[in-house]
Amino acid sequence: MTATLWFFVFVQMAMGGSDTLYHHEGTERLAWRPSQKTELRLHGVRNLAYALLFAALGWSEPRGFFAMALIALMAGELVITLWDFVEEDRSRHLPATERVLHTLLTLNYGVILALLVPWLWHLGAAPTALVPVCYGWISVFCALAAVGVIVSGLRDLAAARRCDRLVRPDPAWLCADLAGRQSVLVTGGTGFIGARLVAALASAGHEVTVLSRNRAKALRLAEGFPLRIVTDLEEIADTARIDAIVNLAGEPISDSPWTRAKRQRILRSRLTVTRDVLRLIARLERKPVLVNGSAMGWYGLRGDEVLTEASDARPCFSHEICARWEKAALKAEALGVRTVLLRTGLVLDREGGMLARLLMPFEFGLGGRFGTGRHWMSWIHRDDMVRLIIHAIATPELRGPLNATAPEPVTNRRFTQALAAALHRPALIPIPAWPLRLVLGDFAEELLLSGQRVVPQAALTSGFRFRYATIDAAMQEIVGTQEAG
Repeated sequence: MTATLWFFVFVQMAMGGSDTLYHHEGTERLAWRPSQKTELRLHGVRNLAYALLFAALGWSEPRGFFAMALIALMAGELVITLWDFVEEDRSRHLPATERVLHTLLTLNYGVILALLVPWLWHLGAAPTALVPVCYGWISVFCALAAVGVIVSGLRDLAAARRCDRLVRPDPAWLCADLAGRQSVLVTGGTGFIGARLVAALASAGHEVTVLSRNRAKALRLAEGFPLRIVTDLEEIADTARIDAIVNLAGEPISDSPWTRAKRQRILRSRLTVTRDVLRLIARLERKPVLVNGSAMGWYGLRGDEVLTEASDARPCFSHEICARWEKAALKAEALGVRTVLLRTGLVLDREGGMLARLLMPFEFGLGGRFGTGRHWMSWIHRDDMVRLIIHAIATPELRGPLNATAPEPVTNRRFTQALAAALHRPALIPIPAWPLRLVLGDFAEELLLSGQRVVPQAALTSGFRFRYATIDAAMQEIVGTQEAG
């Protein structure tokens, strides 16, 4: 094999590894999406084919039947890739970076075929043999690449088998407490919590309006549901019937470090949308219920202290965000609107949020506690979060702060143990506190290394019953070791 051919083979290895790690495991999390069962199977078979190709080319010179078998293997890989393209377009929306990378992979593979097939065809005329060779570091690199794609291929095939356990029932059941046909406006309806809420409301037959600045993303959400999408609340008439407004819109708080610009976006995004909501409420002839977002960060960093809705606050950036957001929302009360403030904990599900980012390292046995693991994590399963929002809409007695957390908060150590146990993996690799503080500053201190021990007193008093009251039950449902529904 020539140096030119090896160059294109290594480029294929690098791009394929990047696609797997960044897209398939990172941004898209294909292994946890039951809709991608067929795609995962195709990826698994293709990766095992690549492993055989890398090992054969790196450590042997195939002749006769073996050379022709490799040609057949590469032709089969091409068929699988084309099938994969069709499956991807059918089952999911690919980000632009993935489409570009797939195009480059296909073009590069075409170059490899053009260079490699004539050489293999020539060797196919020789007597059948698998002649051992060693190209030094090239052979070692091929062996490592073969091991990598074997691991990835087996992981994809195992994930495909798991897909059936991850399928959830129609989300309409989450709206069981909401009687009649309600008209609900959701801001932040394309987000992690909002998307599930919108799906539940629409599936249950309620009339749903979604405010979204990203119309294209909202349209993808609406593909399976009858939704009204608005990009500006001025599109809603004064005479429109809106029974409830769920205001969840805001810049994500945990997707990047808290630079000065990030802090400003976090605050401004929440306050701007909330003011727009208040202007809408002021001109609506019929006043709705307002369920407004907030977070358990309102309480500040409190150590082991048990916190209810009656507890006071301690200053920190998280408190500042929540306090200003709640103050803006409470102005709706002067308009005669019952206002509920959702002090949300860590919302858990495999489709997004903090837990989704932990699934891959924990599944590969690379997970562990953050820092000492003694700080508290007040959490809630995403389905219980949606049910609690519906409960807040449907329960006239609820107003003011409402802790949206499960009744049994846990320490970070206990949290990681529950996740590892659900995945049947160890959790032996802790993340030290000092590098997190060094790199992320207040972000790490407030979100990763400290927490609040929050209990949902108002929810329990109002009669709400959590479906996932314990961390073990929540983790088992999320990873597919317990039936959903």
